[in-house]
Amino acid sequence: MTLRLPQGTYAPRREPLALPSGGQPPESRTVFAAAHVVADPYDTHGSQDAPPAVDWDATLAFRRHLWSHGLAVAEAMDTAQRGMGLDWPAAAELITRSAAEAKAVGGRIACGAGTDQLTAPASLPAVRDAYEEQLTHVEGSGARAVLMASRALVGAARGAEDYLATYGRVLAQASEPVILHWLGPMFDPALEGYWGSADLDVATETFLEVIAEHPDKVDGVKISLLDAEREVEVRRRLPKGVRCYTGDDFHYPELIAGDEQGFSDALLGVFDPLGPLAAHAVRSLDTGDAEGFRELLGPTVPLARELFRAPTRRYKTGVVLLAWLSGHQEHFTMLGGQQSARSLPQLARTYQLADGLGLFPDPELAEARMRALLVVHGVPQ
Repeated sequence: MTLRLPQGTYAPRREPLALPSGGQPPESRTVFAAAHVVADPYDTHGSQDAPPAVDWDATLAFRRHLWSHGLAVAEAMDTAQRGMGLDWPAAAELITRSAAEAKAVGGRIACGAGTDQLTAPASLPAVRDAYEEQLTHVEGSGARAVLMASRALVGAARGAEDYLATYGRVLAQASEPVILHWLGPMFDPALEGYWGSADLDVATETFLEVIAEHPDKVDGVKISLLDAEREVEVRRRLPKGVRCYTGDDFHYPELIAGDEQGFSDALLGVFDPLGPLAAHAVRSLDTGDAEGFRELLGPTVPLARELFRAPTRRYKTGVVLLAWLSGHQEHFTMLGGQQSARSLPQLARTYQLADGLGLFPDPELAEARMRALLVVHGVPQ
C-alpha cells in the first residue's frame, strides 16, 4: 500500500523503531520535554476568541507517557499553546493538575510562570505583580518555576535597567531557584528586543548580568534563539552551578553532546514527539557512548527543522499532528483551531519524516489516520 501525498506517492514504513518500553531518567543530563495540551474536540465554541477547552484526561495521559520514559515535563510553556490559545486561568489549572499528577507518579516537572493575565498596555509594577502571582501559583503546586519571557515587559520597559529591576524583584520572591527562559522572536514576534535591545550582543550582556546578580536564585537558563554559537558562549559564561538547558530545536544533538568545556541539558518542544527516542539516546551518554547518542538523535534533525520551520511559532501544529498519528489522542484538533496553522504539504512532509524514523508505535494506525486527513483535504487515495 502507498499513500498519495501532495509531493507524490509514498510507501509507509511497516515496523516502528525498536526502543525499550519505558526507562529511568538519564543521569548525565537533565532532560525536559515541553508538552502540548489536548483540546476537547467536543468544544462548541470553535473560536480563537473563546475560552480554551482542554481534554484533561488525554492531556495528563500524555504527560504520564513522557514520565514513563524517564523524561521530565516542562508544563504550561509555549508548546502548550501558552499565549496562542491557552490563557492564564486554563494554564493555572493545567499546572495544578499536572503537578499533582507528577507527585502521584514520581515524575519531575517544571512549570511556566509569566504575565499573560495582563492586558496591554501594562505598567512595570503590574508586570512584577503578575509575575509574582504566577510564581506563587507554580511554587504552591510543588513545581519548579520557569520564568517565561513577558510580552507585557517588552511594552513597559524602557531599557535594560527595567529588565534588571523587574527580574531582580521577582527572583527575590522565589523560594527555590528558577529556570530563566529567553524566548526569541522567531517563537513569538512580540518578544523582539527582549532584555532591552534588539542587538543580541547587548541583550546577552543584560541576560548574563541578571544571572550574575542572583546566581543562588537561578537553577538554569533555557535559551530558545536557534543560535548554537550564542548558546555555547552563554553556557561557558554561566556561574558555577547554573545549568544551560538548550531550547534550540535545530542544533540540540551537538549542544547536548557538548564539547571539552561542557554541555547543555535540555528543555525542548521537539522532545514532545521524540520522547522515547530522545530519552533512550540521552541514556547512551550515561555510559559514555557518544557515538550511539549521535546515531540515534542525529537523524531526527530534519524532522525537527520541518516542525520548526518559519513561521516557527506554528510548530505546535506539527507536534499535535504527530501525537494524533502516534495514537496519543483521538483527533487532530487544537485550541483556537490552530490545526489549520500549517499547510497540507507541510503536514504530509512531517508525517513522511516521522514515519521514516520509525516514530509511530503503530505504523498502520498512523497510515490510516494520515490517509483520512489527505482525503478530507481533497487528495484522493
